[in-house]
Amino acid sequence: MRTLTVPDGATIAYRLWRPGRPRPVLALLHGVASNMTRWSEFVARTSLKDSWDLLRLDLRGQGASLHRGRTGMAEWCADLASVLDAEGYPQAVVAGHCLGANIALAFGARHLRRTSGLILIEPMLPQALTGSMRRLARVRPLLAPAVWLIRALNALGIHRRRLASLDLEDLDRRTRAAVAAGRTSDRLLKEYASPWLDLRMTATGAYLQALLAVTRPLPDLATIRIPALALLSAGSTFSDPVVTRELLASMAACTIVTLDARHWIPTEQPEAMRRAVEEWCRGLADRAGAGIC
Repeated sequence: MRTLTVPDGATIAYRLWRPGRPRPVLALLHGVASNMTRWSEFVARTSLKDSWDLLRLDLRGQGASLHRGRTGMAEWCADLASVLDAEGYPQAVVAGHCLGANIALAFGARHLRRTSGLILIEPMLPQALTGSMRRLARVRPLLAPAVWLIRALNALGIHRRRLASLDLEDLDRRTRAAVAAGRTSDRLLKEYASPWLDLRMTATGAYLQALLAVTRPLPDLATIRIPALALLSAGSTFSDPVVTRELLASMAACTIVTLDARHWIPTEQPEAMRRAVEEWCRGLADRAGAGIC
């Protein structure tokens, strides 16, 4: 575990797989109320370690990057840029799951020259939200005052003194074992979407600000001409896959792959996800070597 104190005083926790001098780097961003263990299984098993450096962060406000102040797209993008600067990477392929995919899109729009590629795993495009996330978007104006009040209380020292930890690699392993033993996957996967579990692990203000970020408009996708891979789930727990595909099709260089999952591709289809990411990254490196991108 490494930490970096960024210019506004927040401390960002991250891990970096780099056996020697810097190589092309794949930055891995997790989703709402998650942490860098979302990528532990991927990092342990991927063959990309032979030729890529692998960077994974706890987003500001989540995991070991505990922060009770302002949090949002601008801060997350700036934090990633700061970590890349600190570790000597002029460019990165930025991959994200759920909220992390939205951050990857925002980073690509804000830092075009620093982004060599995007990997969007189940992005939460506001126009495609369904179910509880669509209902949340409708009450979005009510969340901002709640965030302001919570941050004011936090500034006075009123907040929870201890948050639970979450190892998503272990949770995924137990979930798959339970499914293999005959338990219903739908019921088990509901745990991943439980706000009560989320709030056990995440400061309330940071959690609400993350939800606000999911429902905030993203950059015009048609203006993002960076090579991209999008992995979509066939299910529609939080977003409509048909609408999402139509929106992503406006990107000039986006390869779209649909996998059989509800919303948690890293949990439900880890091997298919890993193979798709590896193949796309190698193809990107080959094209870059040939001067195509």
